[in-house]
Amino acid sequence: MDTVLSRHSVSVTDLKRNYATILAQADDEPVAVLNYNRPEAYLVPAPYFERLMQHLEDLEDAQLARERANGPFVEVHPQDL
Repeated sequence: MDTVLSRHSVSVTDLKRNYATILAQADDEPVAVLNYNRPEAYLVPAPYFERLMQHLEDLEDAQLARERANGPFVEVHPQDL
């Protein structure tokens, strides 16, 4: 069986019938959309998605900083700025 990565789940049929209610009940958490009791998609509220994308960007920035931590470095003199 597939793992459902959400505390809330709904069938595709229920989502079609009750979209607004389901989204309101989910509050600010993702909802697993199930098709034949298997996760087909995840519905996430916009603020949740925005936080998720910001977190991903932060992780990518941290990885880039780790990769560049040991140089090579470019020497720049303050008067050249």
